[in-house]
Order: sequence, then C-alpha cells, then structure tokens
Amino acid sequence: MSFVETHKDCPACNHRGCLAINEDGSAKCFSCGTYIRNFTGEAMETTPRLVKDSATIREGDFYALKDRGISLATAKKYGVRSMHNGNGDITRHFYPYYNGSEEVAYKTRIVDGKGFTAAGPISDCGLFGQQTVGDKGGKYITLTEGECDAMAAYELLGSKWPVVSIKNGAQGAEKDVKNQIEFLERFDNIIICFDSDKPGQEAAKKVARLLKPNKAKIMVMPDGHKDANDMLRHNQHGAYVNAWWNAKTYTPSGVMNVSQNKDKFHNRVKKKSIPYPWEGLNKKLEGLRQGELVLLAGGTGLGKSSVTRELEHWLIKNTDDNIGIVALEEDWTRTVDGILSIEANAKLHIDRIREEHSREELDILFDDLFVDNDNQDRVWIHAHFGSNDIDGIFSKLRYMIVGCECKWVVIDHLHMMVSATLEGDERRSIDSIMTRLRSLAEETGAGLILVSHLRRIDGNKGHEKGAETDLSHLRGSQSIAQLSDCVITLERNQQADDPVVASTTRVRILKSRYTGDVGIATYLQYDKDTGRLREVDDTDITFEEEPGLAFE
Repeated sequence: MSFVETHKDCPACNHRGCLAINEDGSAKCFSCGTYIRNFTGEAMETTPRLVKDSATIREGDFYALKDRGISLATAKKYGVRSMHNGNGDITRHFYPYYNGSEEVAYKTRIVDGKGFTAAGPISDCGLFGQQTVGDKGGKYITLTEGECDAMAAYELLGSKWPVVSIKNGAQGAEKDVKNQIEFLERFDNIIICFDSDKPGQEAAKKVARLLKPNKAKIMVMPDGHKDANDMLRHNQHGAYVNAWWNAKTYTPSGVMNVSQNKDKFHNRVKKKSIPYPWEGLNKKLEGLRQGELVLLAGGTGLGKSSVTRELEHWLIKNTDDNIGIVALEEDWTRTVDGILSIEANAKLHIDRIREEHSREELDILFDDLFVDNDNQDRVWIHAHFGSNDIDGIFSKLRYMIVGCECKWVVIDHLHMMVSATLEGDERRSIDSIMTRLRSLAEETGAGLILVSHLRRIDGNKGHEKGAETDLSHLRGSQSIAQLSDCVITLERNQQADDPVVASTTRVRILKSRYTGDVGIATYLQYDKDTGRLREVDDTDITFEEEPGLAFE
C-alpha cells in the first residue's frame, strides 16, 4: 500500500508533519505510532490515546497484574494502569514513559496477545520507571530488559532498591543506556539483570562497558529461569536476592579483578614439568614445562640436531605424552633414523651401520619408541615432501596438538618457516611467526621447542670457533628472544686442535623467564662412534681465551 499524502499533523500526539495517509484512507503517525483507520482526525477506538496533560487520568485504572504476578502496590508505584472488559477480565496494560516529571508516552500490551504498541515520543523519554527515582542517586540500582521484569525485580528485592528498564529490548540497550548515562552514573552500583539468553547476556556486556569501571555488575540468573518476572511467578524471592547480591563486577575480557580470584590463585592448574636429560640444565631451568616456548639456537654445525634428537628421544622415553616433530630441512625417515640412533647407541642414519642390524632388531627398537603398550601411536612427524607454506605449517601444528593430542612439539627450524612465508621482510615474517607460536603455546598448553640459527658475527672468532653467544646474535628480530620463555644456545670450537675441545659443546642459558638463572649450564661431549651426547665436567677441558668481537 502506498501513501497518497504525507507530512500531515497527527491528532493523537499533536506533532506536526509526522502523519502519512494511505490509499484506503487510513493513516499512521511515524512519531507516536498511532494507527487511524479513517483519517477524520480521530484515532481508532482500539488505540489508547495519549493524554498530554499528565494531570488527566488516562483510560484504565490501577490493578494487580495477575498474569505477571505483580501486585497492585507495585503497579501504582510504576504508574501502570490496566483496562478490563465487561466481565472484569484485564485485557490491556499501559506502561507510562516520562520526559522528566511529565508523562508523554506509553506502551500498550494486550494480555492475551504478543508484543507492544506504542503511543507518544518514547524516543524522547527516560528509562521505564525512571520517574520513581527522580534526580537522586543512591547505592544500588537495577537495570532490567523489560517493563514487567523491572516491576518483578522491585518486588523480589522487597521494594527496597530502585529498578528501571531499558525501553526497546536487548537490541536497543546500548542506545538507551547512552542516553541516560548521567542518570545511571549517580548510583554506586548498577546491577544489570538482563535475560539469561545469548542476546540478553551479550547486551549486558555491551552496556557494562559504557559505565565507569567497578560500577556495573552483571547478574546471572539461577538455572532454569529466564528473567526476573519468571522468578517472581515461581515465587523464587530468596534465589533472586542471592543471585542479585552475588552479581560480579564486570571487567572486559582479558582483564580480571584479583580480589575475586583468590580460589583460582590457590587452585591453579600446574604446568606439567619434566627434567632435561642433563643435570646442568635442570639446575638452571628446573625442567621443561608444557605451555612454554623454548628456543634452542646455535651456529652452523654446532650440534643443534644432536641436541634436538636427544631431547626428542628423552621425551618419548620419559613421558607418556604424544610427541610432535616438524623437521623442515629433512625427510621424515632421516628424523626417524636420528631418534632410533639414540635408542641403539649407533648411527643408524648411515646405511652401512643400519645394515649391521637385522630387521627384527630394528623393529624392536622402532616399536619400543613409537608405539605404546596399548598399541597406540605416540609420535607424529610432519611429512612435508619438500612443499611448505606458512599457513599449512601452522595448520599441521594445530592438528598435531589438538587432533593428535601432542603435548610436546619440536620445530626445526625457525628460518625454514620464514622461507615459507610470502612476506618479503625477514624481520616482519619472524615477528609474525613468533607471535603465532607464542599464542599457540598459550592457547593449547603444549610445550614447544623451536630451533633457530644465529647470525654471523665479525671478528677472528665466529660461532663455529667457539665465540660466546649473546641474545643480540639471534638472527632476524628481537621478537625471537622477547617471545621465548627460555633461550638456550650452543657454543663449540669445532676447529680446535684439541679433539676433546673440538667435540665438546658449551650450553649457555641466555634467558629463563621461569627461574631467571642465566649463564653456562653444562658441557656436552659428542661421541663420534655412537653419535650420543654425554654431560661432562668442564674441569677436564681446557678452553682457549676468547678475543673481543665486533658484531654486524
């Protein structure tokens, strides 16, 4: 139906230019919402007329809202009138809205129907029930999602504390509160009692964010109850009062009130910790913990792979956890050979040595490491087949942790992940990768061990000749050190004339967020016959003095 005339004056609310006339002679006011069947200047009989003069008694009288369980006293308090038919049955309720001290609009609810009709400029009005409070503030005020909820909450609280309601349901809560923020801020505590459904709870959080910190408290309805009116009808006064007093002060997601979390402080979930295979590391770091990101760094050829293999084997043999391995520089069979070599005390990755063992011997080693007593898989390896992209790598990392339930994941190495990105700037790529790895560890609680290279340094003595490492030597970005919980570096002079020195790796801790203990942790000597690393005492080794270094 189209309009034949617009911008007429409304006889119901006396606003100018807000009425439109339809083809059938009916009209609608877009200010007060009044519908007029035949535009003769009179509103249709079934539409309650707005009375401009607040001293004039509008049609209807004060009755208890029996269908809502609301008493006559509360109806009078909020100015809610009702109409009845000739048989004395209540057919309509009228909910008044005020602009200051003047009633200028109201909503109508048909008792046996659904929804509301509105008359008058409700958009110019305060919250429902605001006239019962006036200009004064106070210690507590409760904010509900509907008119009947406001009256019900008022009764449930023993008629002691003021209660008001937003005007247009959850979808309009933010706007209503913004318009009356000055009024609400007069109170020390604002208890938000919205419906327990998802829209109601989301609206409650949005409203709470508008108020000054520590004022807003979000109330949680007891199980089985949708709103305050529901609780009143079920005579749940005590349960409502308890829930009201237990309403928690709202804090944004990621911000918590410490005083309210004493029990969590005492009953925290302990991070699972296991010892390292070398006592020197345990003294410095007090073990390896899930949920942490540990960085292992060293120069080229300084034994990062040997240390990594020992750690992987140690995790398999000394935990019941599933282990994930992402080795980006080698085929998965080389990874398996390396771990089996630790178990066999032999370099099984060398064909000649592997062929010295029968298939039965290799199967026993294989099953003992990679299959648990319940015949369940324990070790998961990323078989990349030479093709990687960074999102694919992270997808597989998440699958290992979540899908395969891996509690420990070894990633070798960071700079192969950088090469898998499309980002041209190495530093920005590293920042992004380190942030994602840190978030993954925090989110899933898995322990991540990340291998990284060191950058080249100037001077007569580089890392391959035993130069002392420093956090500034980490290649590419400061975020490597900043986002790691622990940084372990390897130092060895592989060109030393003394074969003992040439085969001994010095393990240095550059960062330990957990203990704060840094410095040299231990010495690991490589056995060229077995490929194993064993912890040795530094008193048996004579290291050369290190000259000063100039860094790039």
